[in-house]
Amino acid sequence: MDIDILDYGVGNLFSLKCALQKAGADPRIVTIIELGDEIDGLIMPGVGSFTAALRKIGTSQTKIFDLIDSGTVVLGICLGMQIFFKESEEGRGEGLGIIPGRVVKFREDVKIPHMGWNNLKIVKFNELIEGLADESYVYFVHSYYPSPSRRDFIITETDYGVTFPSILAHENLYGTQFHPEKSGEAGLIILRNFVKIVKR
Repeated sequence: MDIDILDYGVGNLFSLKCALQKAGADPRIVTIIELGDEIDGLIMPGVGSFTAALRKIGTSQTKIFDLIDSGTVVLGICLGMQIFFKESEEGRGEGLGIIPGRVVKFREDVKIPHMGWNNLKIVKFNELIEGLADESYVYFVHSYYPSPSRRDFIITETDYGVTFPSILAHENLYGTQFHPEKSGEAGLIILRNFVKIVKR
């Protein structure tokens, strides 16, 4: 089982790698150039800027599309999930456009960034959340959130001045707006489920 964590200049990748090792995987941290063609799982992590991340990925976007098309299981975390969308209010540049909708900024009547623990309200079952209790608390750090144009992509929602999707899923594509690697037991359940999905 080969899982790659894509290093495109954002976030603390070491803590994510350690969390995945606890979940039963042995992932590699790779650049877009080193990214394998026949891997079983790909994680796109993220803390940082939408525009800067896209600039780093550059013309290698086709490599990510090819992996998704081939059935590779892909997990986007925070910014890594936001890149699945075509556009973001955060900055210029075109995202991957895999999930219909856009990324929008929180209203100014809440403290930004949304930082700290908040809970997940399960909207519908998905194998990524198997064994996860409704209202489980996870750790967020973000100022923007996904606004998909199709509700059937939404697995959990979270309230912070507005109700926003906190887990999305579609076929072999998964995304969390929070950081499972910083979310204690709840995050570990999600990462273990991701590893199980990759192994199938």
